[in-house]
Amino acid sequence: MKATDKATNIVKNTNTTKSQAREKKRWGVNLGSLNFLSSLRQENRQFAVIGLGRFGRGVCESLHRMGYEVLGTDIDEKRVQQVLGQKIVTHAIELDATNPSALKEAGLLEFDTIIVAIGNFLEESIITTLNLKEAGVNHVVAKASSEIHGKLLQKVGADLVVFPEYEAGCTLARTLTKPAVLDRFELDPDNSILEVLVPEEFDGKTLAELELRSNYGLNVLAVGNEDKFAINPDPNQVLYKGLVMVVIGSNKALERLPNMN
Repeated sequence: MKATDKATNIVKNTNTTKSQAREKKRWGVNLGSLNFLSSLRQENRQFAVIGLGRFGRGVCESLHRMGYEVLGTDIDEKRVQQVLGQKIVTHAIELDATNPSALKEAGLLEFDTIIVAIGNFLEESIITTLNLKEAGVNHVVAKASSEIHGKLLQKVGADLVVFPEYEAGCTLARTLTKPAVLDRFELDPDNSILEVLVPEEFDGKTLAELELRSNYGLNVLAVGNEDKFAINPDPNQVLYKGLVMVVIGSNKALERLPNMN
């Protein structure tokens, strides 16, 4: 059976009514994602990005800036020329990623990690992901534009599915309503790591005095500012308004922090 036929059957056989529940599980980062990330080899210096839209270009630029070798591909020649002109990739080629032969001839199957950034074209995204996994690519990250799209990508073997538009929306909402929160990483639906500004109520007090573990059920991982952080800070560390602290705990406990309301 061809990749196109397999992808079509998966689309037809998926029950869309099941996809309307369990919002946290459908969108949040799960432990499976953490297992995927931990499996990436530290020595890996090569990535391929399929799809050079806004998201794909952002991935290319960030990886290239960090010193990684990046191959960018797109079916649109203008986008290929754009990333080459911007010098945000090591190499870039025009390619139809739904064609298994084209993937092989271009050498993409030799890459250990490939990002499928064709999120707005469901069929092409699914077929490409299926082609890569059937060809034995170790790590495939795929962009999804909806929950059902994400489910289909998982069914064809994507190792990690990301929802950049949804995640950006959540980040914006938190920024607007909770400006003290600088960053958040959801460990699972119930627990998170939070980078947050030190509340005014904590100003001038030590960690020992605050007893965050007993009073809030939180553990402090680091304290500092943009330039330098103290990891596993001493209990006598004094907190000041304007500093940043990184804490871990349940979402319910995190919401009890003074500047979270």
